[in-house]
Amino acid sequence: MQRALSIRRTLQSLHHRLLFNNSVPLKHHPLPSIRTLSSTPSASPSPSPSPSPSPLPSDAEIRKYLGYTALLVLCGAATYYSFPFSEDAKHKKAQIFRYAPLPEDLHTVSNWSGTHEVQTRNFHQPESVEELEKLVKEANEKRARIRPVGSGLSPNGIGLARAGMVNLALLDKVLEVDKEKKRVRVQAGIRVQGLVDEIKQYGLTLQNFASIREQQIGGIVQVGAHGTGAKLPPVDEQVISMKLVTPAKGTIEVSKEKDPDLFYLARCGLGGLGVVAEVTLQCVERQELVEHTTVSNIKEIKKNHKKLLSENKHVKYLHIPYTDTVVVVTCNPVSKWKGPPKFKPKYTKDEALQHLQDLYRESLKKYRADVMTAKSPDGTEPDINELSFTELRDKLLALDPLNKEHVIKVNQAEAEFWRKSEGYRVGWADEILGFDCGGQQWVSETCFPSGTLAKLSMKDLEYIEELKQLIEKEDIPAPAPIEQRWTARSQSVMSPAYSSVQDDIFSWVGIIMYLPTMDARQRKEITDEFFNYRHLTQKQLWDQYSAYEHWAKIEVPKDKEELAALQARLRKRFPVDSYNKARKELDPNRILSNNMLEKLFPLSDTI
Repeated sequence: MQRALSIRRTLQSLHHRLLFNNSVPLKHHPLPSIRTLSSTPSASPSPSPSPSPSPLPSDAEIRKYLGYTALLVLCGAATYYSFPFSEDAKHKKAQIFRYAPLPEDLHTVSNWSGTHEVQTRNFHQPESVEELEKLVKEANEKRARIRPVGSGLSPNGIGLARAGMVNLALLDKVLEVDKEKKRVRVQAGIRVQGLVDEIKQYGLTLQNFASIREQQIGGIVQVGAHGTGAKLPPVDEQVISMKLVTPAKGTIEVSKEKDPDLFYLARCGLGGLGVVAEVTLQCVERQELVEHTTVSNIKEIKKNHKKLLSENKHVKYLHIPYTDTVVVVTCNPVSKWKGPPKFKPKYTKDEALQHLQDLYRESLKKYRADVMTAKSPDGTEPDINELSFTELRDKLLALDPLNKEHVIKVNQAEAEFWRKSEGYRVGWADEILGFDCGGQQWVSETCFPSGTLAKLSMKDLEYIEELKQLIEKEDIPAPAPIEQRWTARSQSVMSPAYSSVQDDIFSWVGIIMYLPTMDARQRKEITDEFFNYRHLTQKQLWDQYSAYEHWAKIEVPKDKEELAALQARLRKRFPVDSYNKARKELDPNRILSNNMLEKLFPLSDTI
């Protein structure tokens, strides 16, 4: 600022002197010093009452200060036109004197939580299998990437690729229903909920469900997604046959009978062996389930663990960090003889939410300076009586998401909510087995062997105990829940639950951190804390329990040494060489690949 004022005074002085001596050519004046132009008069002024003419600057000096002036003007203009952006200029790049909006043909594609995003000019949505085949053929000839992407729900954005993507949302039809064999043939772009709605008229449904219903069938199969139930395998085991559109061999069909080796490799193929165009699924009879929610603790769980896993079709535990609370949720078919249980809940829904609502009001007073984070877009505070449990939890966490003491209070309030929510719920399988996961989030889920139902290893509960001890030791602001589920083994060799032993069961454990704010700085801080949480878990538990991450939740390390260690670790568990060999044969130009696949499964001649 002082430098700018000095320059301004200097230019004013120059202007005055040029006017005073405008009859004299500039080149005839002696050189003035910078101090003469910008400093105060000498302490010994001339006794003469009229000042003598001062020497004028040279051409070089004038050009120097005119340059300073131009620099100031340009900096001011650049600042004005570059920052701040207007509300509707989210994607505009800062340029002097004008905005540069992104081209209209540039698509922004992100996953549901907004944690991974790419921009691409090549986003294809074929309307028929023939159009898909033509697209794949032409892309292979041009060596242009068209990575298969489903609904974009994967937390790690496994289907995203900046170079180009193909989405089968328009290929969403049920093609054939075999009611006798309970099998359906569908186009891979159909969403889970859409499929369930279509086949319920035939008295059929899917064997198991993940937490949500918006996934495309092709995507949920390719990443090895799962539901819960120690006698029920992951979703890929429901696949009887698949039609793949491959770059090198065109459209091929694989099944247990037709090329079984490729079938078991491609069922959980991560979109790298071909674009899944059609899937034939083994379904089950549609039935009503009764869900039973109880609250227990780890001591009681240990006593009843084998019984809970063996006697319930579906079971999951929700562990609440910094408490001893374990929420047990079981689901079983409604008895044909007894019918649904007759049960009157002890508390109403509003009473169950009361503790969370009270904590929210109390927290708003404490965090008064940050109350704006709790306001809706119109500037008014939301009516907390209208918020669901997960919405209320998000609002509470948004006030101070990384303050351990605040998170503990929220966890305790959640434990109280579950205590007052104990009881029964009856409905169709696709209605009951869903789970409200909450708002945007970071999540890491690992899968590891837990013995058999006849002989449980109890490693699953030991894992949880060590995890909770780690959280408390490292003061991690870990929100609830830590979700624990189980599945039977999968025969798909790339599945984290793969086993050649028929009776093996696997436990799946998910840790989480919510992103309850759109503030970029706060989201960055939460992201950093989550990856610290994940890193500590990996370091202490993964190798000890032979735990491997869910393919839709694995994150690629940025550090080269960490990436090399991950690649070596994956080779110990999965047939990476066989997978890469199939990639070379079916997709030699790797047009179906993306940055994640190239880093997880590097080839000698990487692109």
